[in-house]
Amino acid sequence: MPKAYVFTRYGGPETEAFAELDRPSPGPGQLLVAVRAAGVNPVDWKLRGGLRRPGDTGERVFPAVFGSEVSGVVEQLGDGVTGFAVGDEVFGNTVAGGYAEYALLAAEVTAHKPARLSFADAATLPVAAATAYDGVRQLDLPACATLLITGAGGGVGAAAVQIARNFGLRVVGVASAAKKDFVESLGAVHVPAGPGLPERVRAAAPDGVDAVYDLVGGAVLAEAAGLLADRTKLISAGAAPRTVAELGGSRVARARTAAVLDAVADLVVGGRLNPYVTQRFPLDRADEALCSVEDGHALGKTVIEVAE
Repeated sequence: MPKAYVFTRYGGPETEAFAELDRPSPGPGQLLVAVRAAGVNPVDWKLRGGLRRPGDTGERVFPAVFGSEVSGVVEQLGDGVTGFAVGDEVFGNTVAGGYAEYALLAAEVTAHKPARLSFADAATLPVAAATAYDGVRQLDLPACATLLITGAGGGVGAAAVQIARNFGLRVVGVASAAKKDFVESLGAVHVPAGPGLPERVRAAAPDGVDAVYDLVGGAVLAEAAGLLADRTKLISAGAAPRTVAELGGSRVARARTAAVLDAVADLVVGGRLNPYVTQRFPLDRADEALCSVEDGHALGKTVIEVAE
């Protein structure tokens, strides 16, 4: 039976386990994909802890497979699916987990993988790069404006810095001191995280910041919000909608379309976006992959390589 990495109830790492599950069958509008690679994201362990994403309905069925993004090869088409064929190389958002040998994808948020895009890089795009792209587009800043990005050293942050730079923006990136060289290599002015953040940002951007793209939440979000004259230019993918709304901002509005996946894939193929896959683990070490992201110290993206 196909292997998967799951959580058996809400909680911490003690709920995680490897399991053998029946091969899923695609429903209407879905694709069954033989997974080649799966991206690892903070949302994965947050869902294990009980997070409910906007649009989630009903109770989660356990065991639940980890993972929200994969790349792979189409094995079977569900009813009503057009534009795809068995054998196509694709990447997209999962319906019910991706740390597995097989995964279901919703056709409407699945894209064809360009031949020049590796499976590992493709698996990082549906969550991190697409979230980064949606947020930068949402802010709609003019060229040469200054954008402050918190959590600039993570998967979404690294992509957001690069996409913003491609849009002609000046970027100030907040990240730990250990990530200084990495953040600067992306084209951002690095500002160390920690107490006294507003003063350091003002020193790095004496003319002020025009917008904030928050990926951290908490005190960092509140401090960053205080740097803005126009709070409508505050967006967050790191805080609850109510929290960011109380500060005058809004959550990142996710498009969740194949067109966005095509756009970020084109950026990678064109050399304008590097997914920075810095860690690769086989499926039988999925626990280590998830732990490396949960501890908050991972640079760029972590990928589980399921098959060659």
